[in-house]
Amino acid sequence: MNKPFENKRIIITGASSGIGKEMALQLSRQSSRLTLAARTDDRLAEIAHLCQENGAQAIHVQTDVSDASQCEHLIQTSVNHFGGIDILVNNAGYSMWAKFEDMTDFDIGRQLFQVKFFGSIYCTYAALPFLKASKGQILTIASLTGKIGVPSRTYYSAANHALAGFFDALRAELYSDGVSITIAYPGFVATSIRERAIGCDGKASGESHIVESKAMPVDSCVRQILEATSLKKRELILTWKDRLGVWLKLMAPSLIDRITRKQISFDKLSKVNH
Repeated sequence: MNKPFENKRIIITGASSGIGKEMALQLSRQSSRLTLAARTDDRLAEIAHLCQENGAQAIHVQTDVSDASQCEHLIQTSVNHFGGIDILVNNAGYSMWAKFEDMTDFDIGRQLFQVKFFGSIYCTYAALPFLKASKGQILTIASLTGKIGVPSRTYYSAANHALAGFFDALRAELYSDGVSITIAYPGFVATSIRERAIGCDGKASGESHIVESKAMPVDSCVRQILEATSLKKRELILTWKDRLGVWLKLMAPSLIDRITRKQISFDKLSKVNH
């Protein structure tokens, strides 16, 4: 069996649930050397133990990526333990489900940006010397909202658009250093991210607002992302429907606007947020 990530030294942020957790488990079966980061220490410890049982070396570092000093600590701890970094996975973040006009506290949007966008930047900056030394890779998990703005996800869409712009520019800067960058743009994936999406009050809504049975299974999502990373692809849009949506955004933007509006029930959204 091909194991492109065997013995690779990999840091994963947001590793306590969803895509990050599944990625850690799949990589552990390839005997990767993993550093797992998230805010929830006990859950991280459980996942690190599962990875070890699968044959991987794994450590966990409790980290709030919105704090630059904690990101530096994460990177240095991983380097001290494994001797370097081959791949940095920027995955930490959370979603939102709220109309912009209902969000009266700008700090709610600022904190979302701080985690999703600046958390990736802080980790990347601290890891960059080690990635250049190993001619390594950066994998950033964005969202399809980084390609297509979606009603009720204004700040989240903006943060993911910002990630796309930042890492596209950084890819060009790092070309001569041999560091490759892959950006993944998953759409709806069967994780708990929607239950944890914030409303206009900044609190988790506690429920999903889509038909979860239609979401992509998380194991399939992660397999595609890891395959694209192993091939050092520039970007990955996971399904043909999502690729069609991105094409329509370029060729028929008013049509894609109508499609995205139909996916959101603003009556239901208003009830959730009020």
